[in-house]
Amino acid sequence: MSTTANPHAFALAEIEGVYRAIRERRDVRHFKPGPLKPGQLERFIAAAHNGPSVGLMQPWRFIRIANPALRAQIHQHVNEERIKTAEALGKRAEEFMQLKVEGILVCAEVLVVGLIDKRDQYVFGRRTMPEMDLASASCALQNFWLAARAEGIGAGWVSMFDPQQLRDICGMPDGSQPIAVLCVGHVHEFYTAPMLELEKWDQRRPLSDIMFEDSWDNPAVTA
Repeated sequence: MSTTANPHAFALAEIEGVYRAIRERRDVRHFKPGPLKPGQLERFIAAAHNGPSVGLMQPWRFIRIANPALRAQIHQHVNEERIKTAEALGKRAEEFMQLKVEGILVCAEVLVVGLIDKRDQYVFGRRTMPEMDLASASCALQNFWLAARAEGIGAGWVSMFDPQQLRDICGMPDGSQPIAVLCVGHVHEFYTAPMLELEKWDQRRPLSDIMFEDSWDNPAVTA
């Protein structure tokens, strides 16, 4: 890889660092106890807050769960939803119940991430696609993930919850929407591949399956 022709490119080592964080980012479920270093969580949230957002609406909000009783309540609710998810999976229910889907009680920090209320007032970029608020928040969470991975800290996005119930648990205003219970903390090691791939739940598709040219399902010509 050469960057000599592009004065805007990062140095080669910095470029590799970006791609390494992307390659080695994992949705972590297995944590080991221990607090984060002072300032780490704030850096990760600052990285998230530097994410792109449609119309610069910045729809994300982060609630740090500091109360152990509240953390336990969130864990209980997630576990209830886990059982309901298993029931909805039918034949794969037993297989699903063998998977570890969260680390709420062990990780260093738990965050509830939500979309703001009164989002209808933001029209720029959302007139025909109002879901772009969620897309924007997802970009912010990816930034959080990559920053955490670069510092050797694991993060896991838990989405097994009822939005209304989690909103009530966390005292969020009407119209807001929780989108993630984010587990953050130290790990014994990072998975060598996505956990669900290692557990044979599914596997990552090759680029040829997801990259088209000019029309859907027309394979792209790659270099």
